[in-house]
Amino acid sequence: MKYAAALLSLSLLAVPALAGAPPSKPVRIILVGDSTMATRSGYGDALCARFKPDVSCVNLARGGRSSGSFRAEGRWDEVQALLKDGAAFSASYVLIQFGHNDQPGKPGRSTDLVTQFPANIERYVDETSALGGVPVLVTPLTRRSFKGDYLKDDLAPWAAATRRVALKRKAALVDLNAISAAAVQQMGQDEADTLAQAPRPVNYGAPPAPGGSEVQGAPKTAFDRTHLGAKGAAVFSNMVAVELVRLFPSMKGQFTAPPGP
Repeated sequence: MKYAAALLSLSLLAVPALAGAPPSKPVRIILVGDSTMATRSGYGDALCARFKPDVSCVNLARGGRSSGSFRAEGRWDEVQALLKDGAAFSASYVLIQFGHNDQPGKPGRSTDLVTQFPANIERYVDETSALGGVPVLVTPLTRRSFKGDYLKDDLAPWAAATRRVALKRKAALVDLNAISAAAVQQMGQDEADTLAQAPRPVNYGAPPAPGGSEVQGAPKTAFDRTHLGAKGAAVFSNMVAVELVRLFPSMKGQFTAPPGP
């Protein structure tokens, strides 16, 4: 009887301690990138929607931005301000994806692939880490244009440069370029076109009539093979979610449903 009473007494003493335990801090996801990650044109918002309500997911990706112009416009300052105010979170993961607008021929945005682009990505990694965040490099989402039966993976050099930075800086890497390119290649052009923001127009991409140009007054379309509609956003955000769980197994419990095929 004395032993049972002692156990009961200890259990009662433990209740206030448990009740007063501080709640675990939530995690935070910050998205940094271009239009293929941004609201309304990319997969970023769909990725955020996959997390449980207590996860803070902030999509700061913006269309038309490169690894250089994102910083030059002061948008990286927003990310740094968030990281400096990170005491309320157990971890702040910063997903960084550039490449589309770093390509040549885009005034004010293009960066040199050999020198500027990798240096920019390295700097994002270093500054994220210095402010207590977890940098996660994401190789650029593939475009969905085919030449015959084969996907034209014109972003492969920027993906390779990102991989090299991840290896050099020992940063986490989501190789979205490789994963998305393999998936789109398997789909083929017709299925891949269903991932766009608008349906593919009849005769899209067909050469103009002999001796002529595009028909005057032809309706414009939101269809292209870079940006995403709801279906595309769902497909590619799932790919990123799967990779995040692979990289950070503890993150599995942060999703409303486990990501997967």
